[in-house]
Amino acid sequence: MLVAGFPTGSFQANCFVLATAAGSPCVVVDPGEAAEEPLQELLREHRLDPVAVLLTHGHFDHVFSVTPVCDGNCIPAWIHPDDRVLLSDPMRGLSGEAGQLFGGRFELREPSEVRVLEDGAELDLAGLTLSVDHTPGHTQGSVTFRSVTEEGGELLLAGDTLFAGSIGRTDMPGGDHEQMLASLRDKVLVLDDETVVLPGHGPTTTIGRERAANPFLQGLPVGGPRRAL
Repeated sequence: MLVAGFPTGSFQANCFVLATAAGSPCVVVDPGEAAEEPLQELLREHRLDPVAVLLTHGHFDHVFSVTPVCDGNCIPAWIHPDDRVLLSDPMRGLSGEAGQLFGGRFELREPSEVRVLEDGAELDLAGLTLSVDHTPGHTQGSVTFRSVTEEGGELLLAGDTLFAGSIGRTDMPGGDHEQMLASLRDKVLVLDDETVVLPGHGPTTTIGRERAANPFLQGLPVGGPRRAL
């Protein structure tokens, strides 16, 4: 599997590209602010053809470039229905203080084609199978995506649910700390320790590393038996 990524915009949100190999179709995950140019460079470098954009949640730093990327390539965007409104009304996901940075007004436009993600769904895109888990807490429509590489490695595209050494904030509109803890317990900590985590911000990590050292996960019980991707 080919996995490549780069940070985008002022908030350094990670945009990822996944494909079976160079010269193949691919999926794009979370094209944030100013993602268009570096994304096009990455696609040219690896000779990739995007077939879909997947969104871990609707905050503007993760969806800022979704419309030009989708409409420019005639591909759909996939997002959980609880966060779809944020594609056209990003202010609903911002605190009052954050909204002041944009003068209290900030508008985007939905891509021409939007498809909804459902908890437990499996997406077959670009030769990849990606399992969808609804993980509310950071936003009501936050999701994570799980996949397995040809080599047998396990990947988790965690969005802003889990970071290296931290978790996503829950004090923004739509955030809920108890939901976040439940999502981490029931959907994240049940994964194998070797699972590689591709977070929405910051460096990659593993489930085992976070289970052992992430202060926000200490003492959090696992909600069920470990599961394979």
